[in-house]
Amino acid sequence: MPTSSASTTDSAKSNGGGVQSLERAFDLLERMADAGGEVGLSELSASSGLPLPTIHRLMRTLVACGYVRQQPNRRYALGPRLIRLGESASRLLGTWARPYLARLVEETGETANMALLDGDEIVYVAQVPSKHSMRMFTEVGRRVLPHSTGVGKALLASFPPEEVRALLSRTGMPAATEKTITTADGFLAALEDVRRNGYAIDDNEQEVGVRCLAVSVPDSPTAAAISISGPAGRVTEAATDKIVPVLQQVAGELSEALASQNQA
Repeated sequence: MPTSSASTTDSAKSNGGGVQSLERAFDLLERMADAGGEVGLSELSASSGLPLPTIHRLMRTLVACGYVRQQPNRRYALGPRLIRLGESASRLLGTWARPYLARLVEETGETANMALLDGDEIVYVAQVPSKHSMRMFTEVGRRVLPHSTGVGKALLASFPPEEVRALLSRTGMPAATEKTITTADGFLAALEDVRRNGYAIDDNEQEVGVRCLAVSVPDSPTAAAISISGPAGRVTEAATDKIVPVLQQVAGELSEALASQNQA
């Protein structure tokens, strides 16, 4: 008598109505990302609670699809096929953000940006330019090191100090201007200011004559921040008091919009 195995195999539906094997596969990919991109099967088993045979079967499938690759040392690393998915998702995230950035421009008069933390670098994924003839341009797709940017400070302020130090040791802290912070202790002190004040400042640290104000986007599916940037003569301390509440409000609204997209 034929029987259906759909309810007893790993591809059975989970209690939430999804396909269990898919949920487990994506969970493993996220655990790999959290671990720095490379792990062993025993580490995945310990962190996920799944048995080794199940993990091995899922990883074999992910390797065959190109989303994971097996290293010569038998450990597993995130695969190159994920890059295309990540780039497409970043562009989509930038598209969703543009109306909110446009509001920032309307209310502050300055150029608005959105940036993500991608590995050890900041990548700009969206921009709406100011209507002023003298304005700041940051090319979408541009990558910079976090230590000299307002968005970098806003993003790293929530990271444990030891993780920030490790990142800075990997990237180095080259000076973009004479005002760039070039020591780990100095940068950690700046992050403490971000946590205390609720926003980050790039005061001529990435480019002479330019000030940037930035806040992180709460509960974003990936670490994201929004900012405004303009000439230091316009983005003054007095202007900061008016701009920061707008930045924080727009960041909160963007967070809610992204959460609703994530649930759709």
